[in-house]
Amino acid sequence: MKGIWKKLTFGAAAIVIAAGLGACSEEASGDTKAGGYPEKPIEVVVPAGAGGDTDLNTRIMAKAMEKEIGKPLVVTNVTGAGGTTGTQKVKEAKADGYTVLAFHNSMILNKVYGLADYTYSDMKVAGVGVLDQSNTFLVSKDSKFKTVEELIEYAKANPKKVTVATEIGSMTYMQIVQFQEQAGVEFNIADVGGASDKITALLGGRVDIVPTSLGLVKGYIESGDFVALGVMAEDRLQDLPEIKTFKEQGIDLVVDKVFLWAFPKDTPDEVVAVFTEAMSKAVESDEYQEEIKKSWLNPVYLNPEEASKKLSEIEAEYVELHKLTEGK
Repeated sequence: MKGIWKKLTFGAAAIVIAAGLGACSEEASGDTKAGGYPEKPIEVVVPAGAGGDTDLNTRIMAKAMEKEIGKPLVVTNVTGAGGTTGTQKVKEAKADGYTVLAFHNSMILNKVYGLADYTYSDMKVAGVGVLDQSNTFLVSKDSKFKTVEELIEYAKANPKKVTVATEIGSMTYMQIVQFQEQAGVEFNIADVGGASDKITALLGGRVDIVPTSLGLVKGYIESGDFVALGVMAEDRLQDLPEIKTFKEQGIDLVVDKVFLWAFPKDTPDEVVAVFTEAMSKAVESDEYQEEIKKSWLNPVYLNPEEASKKLSEIEAEYVELHKLTEGK
């Protein structure tokens, strides 16, 4: 009888131990799937050159996120084909959470203009950490235009005499199209290249207007060499209250440049959730808030659902604007 009891006792203990090991195994498996991420550095692909606003904003976010996520975020600039080379790299990357895209509205434009057959909705959006609401029409300090009203008055009297720098199919091109439609004017639109090329053209007097973000020309604004005719925002910027909005000057033009982060479509939700939480905390940090505001940007966190909704609204607007430019 004693022998039987010992066997029963030993058997029960074995079952308890096995159950405990099973629970530990499940917990460990869960850690590997979500809580263990990341276990190595994460590559951040920026489909733009170094030194621009996309690159700068990404590096500020990456630095803040490293403290929250516990691993390095390594920024890689992948240029070419209007950003599609970089977005394609992320889209086709292994969906394990170690390759993430940092880009903006141009991803939508590439689909609208047929440069790509995919957009943000074909990836897994992780969120947004900053909105650029400082888009402007920039002129030199010696320009004949000091306000949007003066620009409109002259452009109406002199069709195609005002030269505006842009890249055809870019965000700034869309801004020009919107402005022309609302103001009833027609500009001489010059495709002069990227951000630095446009600034060079304005400095050299080869163009009259450069649509750009104020943060990219902060030094020129502070020195007085360049003047902003207004900002394409609902309200005046907190740090530049002297600059009127376009709406105040009769043009209902509001532009948000949305800096989004996204993973390959099949990246596990649990992995994206870890990244998203770190992103949210990074945006709330004093260090990030202070750094991003130096460029007159709005540090705001949009979760994946909010970000996708915002991008969807922008996409619908771009599709309508593209219809206006077809055949031109």
